[in-house]
Amino acid sequence: MMNPSYTDTRLLIDNVWCDAASGKTIDVLNPATGKVIGTVAHAGIPDLDRALAAAQKGFEVWRKIPAFERASLMRKAAAIVRERAEAIARLMVMEQGKPFAEARVETLLAADIIEWFADEGRRVYGRVVPARNLQAQQLVLKEPVGPVAAFTPWNFPINQVVRKLSAALASGCSFLVKAPEETPASPAELIRAFVDAGVPAGVVGLVYGNPAEISSYLIPHPVIRKITFTGSTPVGKQLASLAGAHMKRATMELGGHAPVIVAEDADIAFAAKIAGGAKFRNAGQVCISPTRFLVHNSIREAFSRELVKQAQGIKLGDGLAEGTTMGPLANARRLTAMSAVVENALATGATIETGGERIGSDGNFFAPTVITNVPLEADVFNSEPFGPVAAVRGFDTLEDAIAEANRLPYGLAGYAFTQSFRNVHLLSQQLEVGMLWINQPAAPWPEVPFGGVKDSGYGSEGGTEAMEPYLVTKAVSVMAV
Repeated sequence: MMNPSYTDTRLLIDNVWCDAASGKTIDVLNPATGKVIGTVAHAGIPDLDRALAAAQKGFEVWRKIPAFERASLMRKAAAIVRERAEAIARLMVMEQGKPFAEARVETLLAADIIEWFADEGRRVYGRVVPARNLQAQQLVLKEPVGPVAAFTPWNFPINQVVRKLSAALASGCSFLVKAPEETPASPAELIRAFVDAGVPAGVVGLVYGNPAEISSYLIPHPVIRKITFTGSTPVGKQLASLAGAHMKRATMELGGHAPVIVAEDADIAFAAKIAGGAKFRNAGQVCISPTRFLVHNSIREAFSRELVKQAQGIKLGDGLAEGTTMGPLANARRLTAMSAVVENALATGATIETGGERIGSDGNFFAPTVITNVPLEADVFNSEPFGPVAAVRGFDTLEDAIAEANRLPYGLAGYAFTQSFRNVHLLSQQLEVGMLWINQPAAPWPEVPFGGVKDSGYGSEGGTEAMEPYLVTKAVSVMAV
């Protein structure tokens, strides 16, 4: 597969692609080689002020465009994303590291998400409330909340932007995103599709720079009426508290530590194949990645063997190389973190069945890893590893497994494998998660709610529920005179 050229990424302000006023840039590295492949513009306060003014202007125009026309423009953007999917996916691989097939799926799914929200925006209905006085008419109206500030991470450079962008635009809001500096080119191409589709100036905006500086400036700013963030729980709590101090609406999609419960009646080979595939997708750098494998003791050893076989069958390499099924970690920080996770597991008495080490000296490659006999005090069972490490522990009763799954403050996603209706009912009722997938991999389609509970955040980025935070409810009562 030919390597594409990687172009430098600029800011988008008022539908103009531009450098930062200061001329400052940040280097972008290829995680497969560790080499610089380009730069991204580093916005300063003057750039943010221009972006905010554009977002306000764009909102005043966009909110007055009928939902039917907004949907048409969004669908045009989706078509452009599909046309450019191959090129966009290649850019994503170069800056993020995931295999090309995964990057291509992410890009094509973005087009589906745009179309789904475009149509959903046409169904933002108010209602008529029967009045106690027949001379009056009582209306409930739904209106866009205003300009939105979004903050997105590097693990899914397009997916994490497009869910927020699509819900905002479908609702009639303008949208300003601080996308990830480590993976800037692919989200820029997503935004470019909307500009090329003809959205009015200021409706979409894109900045990069110092994350703390940008968030601390945008969130309190009077132009911004809603924020939406995907990232770690500690950072999310800081941003949520800043949003609360300024009475800004917020959607928070934060960290997880997804349990996988494999009941004694589960199909062992099937469970290992599905859960293992989900575990090592994107090198485990997925907020809903399976992490704590809780397996009934009667099948624990057999399941572990199957999971090890799955891990050892993965082909590690550059995401653009033919046959690669797992790429490098996105940055060198993750290598350090994975080494620390493995060292701590060994120190607490766990067993490394396969992997557990960096591969090569170039790039950020870490072997797919399976750890068994993991004690509860091990870091891997308490803090999200966010990497290609699967930790296995046994249980005796399903109630014990559920108690362990609920022990941590996280509650984003969960998985289970069982053939018992009783087990399905118990798991559905008692697992404290926002999303639960039973006998299947994650299926986060745009029409389904996507979000967590407890320290994993609040609000949804899927389903009709995703639209509500971008809408204001207004009651209007009119009396005939």
